[in-house]
Amino acid sequence: MAGAHGKDSPTLHTTVVSTALAAPFNLEVTSRGILVADGGLNLIGKVARHGSITTLAKDQPGASGVALSRNGRTMAFTTTVSDPGSFINTESGLNIWGPRGHKTYVDTHAFEVKNNPDKVIHYGVKNPSKCVTDALTAAGLPVTYTGEVDSHAYSVAAYGDGWVVADAGANVVWKVDRRGRLSTLAVLPAQPLKITAEQAGALGLPACVVGITYNFESVPTDVEVGRDGALYVTTLPGGPESPVLGARGSVYRLNANGKHLKTVATGFLGATNLALAPNGDIYVAELFGGKISVVHHGKVSTFLELPGVVAVETCGRSVWAATLGDEESQAPGTIVEITRRGK
Repeated sequence: MAGAHGKDSPTLHTTVVSTALAAPFNLEVTSRGILVADGGLNLIGKVARHGSITTLAKDQPGASGVALSRNGRTMAFTTTVSDPGSFINTESGLNIWGPRGHKTYVDTHAFEVKNNPDKVIHYGVKNPSKCVTDALTAAGLPVTYTGEVDSHAYSVAAYGDGWVVADAGANVVWKVDRRGRLSTLAVLPAQPLKITAEQAGALGLPACVVGITYNFESVPTDVEVGRDGALYVTTLPGGPESPVLGARGSVYRLNANGKHLKTVATGFLGATNLALAPNGDIYVAELFGGKISVVHHGKVSTFLELPGVVAVETCGRSVWAATLGDEESQAPGTIVEITRRGK
């Protein structure tokens, strides 16, 4: 696989590092090695020689995020238990494993049940007509509601001497201090979409739905800490997990105090992960778009077409990515290294 930015750009070369995975939702890449959170294999692992995976934490249901502390001595990872029938998340949290076997579990689900920070956010349609109500109900879309109780602690990053967690169920960024105390850093806003005739038709919705604004949940999927001390967050967002409603994912910049949120870039098709490069570029994994995009000075362009890409990281001069396995084709999940060669 290879791609190029343009006539005078260097060629991109990809090397498959491992095929021993199923659902590698997140990577942590440092000079010391590659860690992976695999929600299909329910483990946190380290890539060993020849691409095999050495298990660091086994039997971790719904493992999705992994990060190391700044000194590399502590590992944090997220897990989520879901009911197989209803797909409702019944447990979720951050696992912090430190030196000398010290382990802490930060229960984001319990905190969400008690506090539900996005209960003040209105989702769906404001003042819907009977036709709109009937149509959305028939399509299985909630008509109008406020934030519900749900926690899916998805990604984690080291933040000072603690951690920050992007919760795709609660629609928040959590802050965890060095003692494991949890607080709400920021609630991500609803994601409004004005429904077009083409979109309504694709969803099998009647004409009365055309022109309404539907406020989808943000579904934050990743959080990274920039060199400027700010946080950078991707939103999926909510709604059909397909291209049917267009490219609606975004990257936000959040001040360290959680008070100021700014849109950095938007128009991503299923933004599941981001990585920050030393030069300020932002790489975004677009799961439904099958590619990695790059944001350079606010402008978005395709970096590399990579079907199934779900995670992206940077380390040194390389970009690292992970792709989901495909049960139907029996293709494994992979980790690839992307380097620039040539001009």
